[in-house]
Amino acid sequence: MIASLINVFKIPELRRKILFTLLIIVAYRFGMYIPIPGTDAGYLANIVSSESELGGGGGGLGDYLAFIARITGGSFQPFLFCLGIMPYISASIILQLLTQSVPTLEKLAKEGEAGRRKINEYTRYLTVLLCLIQAVFVFKSAWQGAEGTISPTMYKLVAITAMTAGTIFLMWLGELVDEFGIGNGISLIIMAGIVDRLPGVAVYLKQRATLEFLSFQAEKQIGIEMVLLIAIMFVGVVIGVVLITQAQRRIPIQQAKQTRGRRMTAGGRSYLPLRVNQAGVIPVIFASSLLYIPMYLFGWVAEASAGTWVAPVTFEFAELFKYDNFIHLLIYVALIFVFCYFWTAIQFQPKEMSENLRDWGSFIPGMRPGRRTAEYLERVMNRITYVGAAFLSVVAIVPITVSLLTGVSMLMTGFLGGTGLLIIVSVALDVVQRVESHLIMRHYEGFLVEGRVRGRTS
Repeated sequence: MIASLINVFKIPELRRKILFTLLIIVAYRFGMYIPIPGTDAGYLANIVSSESELGGGGGGLGDYLAFIARITGGSFQPFLFCLGIMPYISASIILQLLTQSVPTLEKLAKEGEAGRRKINEYTRYLTVLLCLIQAVFVFKSAWQGAEGTISPTMYKLVAITAMTAGTIFLMWLGELVDEFGIGNGISLIIMAGIVDRLPGVAVYLKQRATLEFLSFQAEKQIGIEMVLLIAIMFVGVVIGVVLITQAQRRIPIQQAKQTRGRRMTAGGRSYLPLRVNQAGVIPVIFASSLLYIPMYLFGWVAEASAGTWVAPVTFEFAELFKYDNFIHLLIYVALIFVFCYFWTAIQFQPKEMSENLRDWGSFIPGMRPGRRTAEYLERVMNRITYVGAAFLSVVAIVPITVSLLTGVSMLMTGFLGGTGLLIIVSVALDVVQRVESHLIMRHYEGFLVEGRVRGRTS
């Protein structure tokens, strides 16, 4: 491992990429603590003093906003990058969906590099629109008493503009990493926002952990049995993420015999790898963010209709969508499954893949080229996607369940055994594989003796 790390910095191109990526991450972390102009100093002081508490775990709107912020790299506090990169991710997903259904965008996508640049331009415009909408919701929901040196109306305009500009700047930083750095820039920004919360988790454990055996419902203290449970969750999620992220379903591919001149060459045999977790962590992030909308809307209607018969009804509906409600967990799991299949359907095109196999002179043994091959690939992908979606669902709801049963802050259980750890491990695996590809291409030994990180194959 040490020799491989030394080899990394022996390669000038790889060294420049890594240092540039680190520089971008440092710039991002500085921006996370630049307050929006006009924010009340006392409000900022209260935020700093409450940082070590990691959220109260009461299932309210503030805790839910903190939960979403933890898995999207934002903070939902009056700082420059408080929205994180989620508006850009949402805009990218929407444009990909429209590309499959709008003929004009579908034609653009097939025009090569020029078409992709045009779609990226539309994605940026949509990101600005989503930033403005989300900034209005966050300003009204999360900030109370943040106005300071300027009038409330002016402060609202300044805050919305600053939040939008901050997300656009983050989008630009992510694109710079894609072009000049190592790894996926957007994913690295999200991971950096999650890792930044590690000191807070350490402080929380230091203040409340004890070596004594306590009941799981002990207040303000974490017993040794809870520490062991979190450690088991941590190890289990890391192992599971590595296995599921790298897991493949290998479809045997037979190359047809070819005649070249007077010679006939025998067809080779290879494999078509299908990833078990084709969608990555996108379903979890999108499902978490989407569940925030009905809770906010019902809560807003209940507040606006106070004193009428509508208020109690809408308030009950808002309670159903709090993360400490069983209905919320069921909807959360259902949305993860829906988005897993939805995202896989966008990324994986069995008809196009079967046509490519036929054009290359390859076929799946026992399957006729064309429609039968496409149906077989779609059937296999549907089965393995179910496994990937089930794993993501378990990772997403186990920290919430443990927090509700034990009283420990969900922001700690989620960080050490849930979605946050899932994102960190997935992004770290991607970066390690890219670095290894550079090393192996230049005849250096990778981080592992086998030369790559492997998961389960079948």
